[in-house]
Amino acid sequence: MIPRTRHSERHRLDRIGWLRAAVLGANDGILSTASLLVGVAAAGRAGPGDIMIAGVAGLVAGAMSMAAGEYVSVRSQADSEKAELATESRELRDDPDGEHKELTEIYVRRGLDRELADRVAGQLMAHDALEAHARDELGLSVTMAARPLQAAAASALSFASGALLPIVAAALAGHESVTVVTVAVSLVALAILGGVSAWTGGAGIARGVVRVVFWGAAAMALTASVGRLFGVAA
Repeated sequence: MIPRTRHSERHRLDRIGWLRAAVLGANDGILSTASLLVGVAAAGRAGPGDIMIAGVAGLVAGAMSMAAGEYVSVRSQADSEKAELATESRELRDDPDGEHKELTEIYVRRGLDRELADRVAGQLMAHDALEAHARDELGLSVTMAARPLQAAAASALSFASGALLPIVAAALAGHESVTVVTVAVSLVALAILGGVSAWTGGAGIARGVVRVVFWGAAAMALTASVGRLFGVAA
């Protein structure tokens, strides 16, 4: 007797939508807020209160911007998916035989012999014709469906969470060391974020860390240079 085995494969595709929005939001929150704080501090003309005001304003504006941008983007994707499904529904109603043949050809191209492909297409269309065509013809599925509100909320919350780190670091640092402390804390946070997101998505951790830290350091160095330039010129 052959023992029954458990199927223990774990896939991460169901995480892609919210993970992308959350990682993007947190990364932007840390990087843009830290860069703003460093740029203002590097100008040498702002007191601790001014730096905090700039940081909080950047947090609020950035979170709302991320939420709005993500919602509009994903909403457009959802509208496109809805329109495609409506078109497919009309085609199924007006020409079911043609749609059956179309689905059969898809399965033939994927490796099934024509007789089996025809039977599979017939059974799947009898079960749920629109779902079968959405998945196998259009490439749409419940797992990968666009969720605008979820993406917007994840972006806003993750941006705000990320932005709090450099703000707290700047608040706790002395005025003379605000730039160094903010940069150090932000780079460590970016490294952790890059590593965790790479691990969660199944990618190489070291590459994710290096990539995020490099671009974070470059952004903060550039804004510090701009702040110092305008501070000297003022």
